[in-house]
Amino acid sequence: MLRYLHLIALVVWIGGVIFFSLVAAPTLFQSLPREVAGRATSVIFPRYYLVGGIAAGVALLTAAAIGLAAGRFSRALVVEIVLIALMGGMTIFAGQVILPEAQRIRMTLPSIEGSPEHPAAQARWAVLHRRSVRLNGAVLVLGLATLWIVARRP
Repeated sequence: MLRYLHLIALVVWIGGVIFFSLVAAPTLFQSLPREVAGRATSVIFPRYYLVGGIAAGVALLTAAAIGLAAGRFSRALVVEIVLIALMGGMTIFAGQVILPEAQRIRMTLPSIEGSPEHPAAQARWAVLHRRSVRLNGAVLVLGLATLWIVARRP
C-alpha cells in the first residue's frame, strides 16, 4: 500500500506538470486572447502548486515509511528522497514566492501602461516568469528521473 500511495503521488505530480506545461497552458494561449489566457492560468496556478506541494509531502512521507518498513534506506531510496525534497522545495518556492509577486505585477501592468514604471514592471514579470518556467522544467526532469528510480527499485 505504501508503494502504491508513493507511486500515485509521483504520477499525479509529474502528470500534472506534463499536462499543464504541454497541453493546458499552450492550448489556453493559442485559443484565447493573451489577457484572458493569462487570467485563466493565474486562477489555475495556486491549485497547481497546491497539488504539487501535497504530492511532494505524500511522496516524501511514503518514501520514508518504505525505508523504515524495510529496516534500511537503500542508496536508490536515499537518492529518491533527496530528489523529491528538491522538487518539493522548488514547487513550494515557485508557488509561495514567485507566483504571488508575479500575479501582483501582472495585475498592476494594465493600470500602469504608458507610465514610466511599466517597462520595469514588465521586465520584472518576465524575469519571474522565466524562473517559474525553469523551476517547472527542473521539477519535470527530476520527477522523470525519480520515476525511473522507482521503476527500477525491486
